Amino acid sequence: MTGLPFGRSRRRDGWAVVTGASSGIGEALAHQLAGRGHRLQLVARRKDRLERLAQELRERHRVAVEVRECDLADRAERAALCEHLAGLEIAILANNAGFTTCGPLAGGDARREAQEVEVNAVAVHELTLAVLPGMLARRSGRILFTGSTAGMQPVPTAATYAATKAFVNTFAESLHGELRGTGVSCTLLAPGPVRSEFMAVGGAQELEERRWFAWQTPETVAKAGLRAARWGRRVSVPGPMAKLQGLAGRHVPHGLTFLLLRTVVLPRMRTPKSHGGTP
Repeated sequence: MTGLPFGRSRRRDGWAVVTGASSGIGEALAHQLAGRGHRLQLVARRKDRLERLAQELRERHRVAVEVRECDLADRAERAALCEHLAGLEIAILANNAGFTTCGPLAGGDARREAQEVEVNAVAVHELTLAVLPGMLARRSGRILFTGSTAGMQPVPTAATYAATKAFVNTFAESLHGELRGTGVSCTLLAPGPVRSEFMAVGGAQELEERRWFAWQTPETVAKAGLRAARWGRRVSVPGPMAKLQGLAGRHVPHGLTFLLLRTVVLPRMRTPKSHGGTP
């Protein structure tokens, strides 16, 4: 596989784009990419957080960092972002932004559920289409998708999230196959439980008290994803719990999966939340 490596040199061509960069895995990706000398385009809805992060990265790593405030659920803002990125030389696209809603679908906020589809699935698709032609023309580039082990199985009371991540997972793996021999690679990062703002936004923060979930840190997950992308791998599933979830989702009959969810997980995720935002 040819293309842009993720080494330690202080000089990098092209931009690295990180969506959802204001917290969690996205923030960790930004730190690690800057530490490898990459110029960064940071994308998120919360501009104040992005500005603070950008200043920290400039001072610590002496790299160029640009901030792009964008609500990825807003089609007009998303179109403007796609147009901007299409005009740049993008070496790395970390399609990371996403959020969850928890609770029975019928009791949820219909507008928020629709925003979840826009951010988690539609934005991922559009941003990829915006940068992919340039990467193929240069025969160089990396695309890293943050999917989820939730996308490998049905998840009642997180139905929209599981469905959108199923799209991301399948899209990433399909694109990986299409890009073979082009100099461009596509890698799926499919984490399981990660300690970040993610659960709080989704209304299931109490799940973080469950130590047996074997929670991963955003830094560990980001490192695993970038390592896999560096070598052009198809999938990275970091952590023992994520690997177990992935195996269960693909090989255990859904009837047994539903039984486990009903008795262990779902009783802790009964209250839908519609507040919060995309990292």
